[in-house]
Amino acid sequence: MHPDSIARLLNGGTIDALLRLSHVKTSARRASDWVDLQLSAIVEHLEAIAPRARGRLLDVGCGEKPFEAIFMPHVTEYVGVEYEATFSGTHSSTRSSKPDVYYDGKTLPFPDRSFDTVISVQVLEHTPHPQQVVGEMARVAKKDGLVAASVPFSFRLHEEPHDYFRYTPHGLRSMFESAGLIVDGIWPGRDIWGVIGHKVNSFLAFRVARIESLAQQLGKHGHESSRSAPPRLWTLPAVLPAMAAISATARVLDRVAPDGTEALSYLIFGHPA
Repeated sequence: MHPDSIARLLNGGTIDALLRLSHVKTSARRASDWVDLQLSAIVEHLEAIAPRARGRLLDVGCGEKPFEAIFMPHVTEYVGVEYEATFSGTHSSTRSSKPDVYYDGKTLPFPDRSFDTVISVQVLEHTPHPQQVVGEMARVAKKDGLVAASVPFSFRLHEEPHDYFRYTPHGLRSMFESAGLIVDGIWPGRDIWGVIGHKVNSFLAFRVARIESLAQQLGKHGHESSRSAPPRLWTLPAVLPAMAAISATARVLDRVAPDGTEALSYLIFGHPA
């Protein structure tokens, strides 16, 4: 479609009407998730680790449970827990999918060894006491259970002011071992080109096109506060193809010219000693 035709389509609230059509919204979300180099890396990691999950699963910092569908084929129960004091200020709190349990941010309200699988996805950077949270995850996990956490390494500030840390693989190993967990693996999410591509795309999306509100209409960025500022729709005919091209190029370059000292995120997993 010619850029002028796209621009005319976006005028007059047409994009809002289109997003109310379920098939259009689903297609737009899938395309957005593919372009999002960090989210797609996290999903790839979770899909790879999911077959190791079983029994009762606890998602610590679950938000709207966006990854429930990945794990449900492998577990018998999916329980989501959130820290109510911060969750209440996010866009996720306005949606229908809610946590099953709220807690005080210190002690998980479950008995020792009560879950077969415990996960936490992009949450530890948002707690001022991450070692305590890892310790609680280890406490409620069964001896032969799986404990996994995905965390950012090179990523923009988000969910401010509750954004406290970034994690190296060595720091993650130390935290798991201090909690009495045996580390089975640490996987990097993307490489240097993925880091560069994601940062450029974030600039285009949030500073040039200002599409935060559109992203939330697609069900993304629920961890942030609700956005109401209108996007710069006139930039989309140029910005969207550019973001797709950058994402595709970064994926190729990460394979053919890796660095090894850069990553957008890491997934660590292990089991209680």
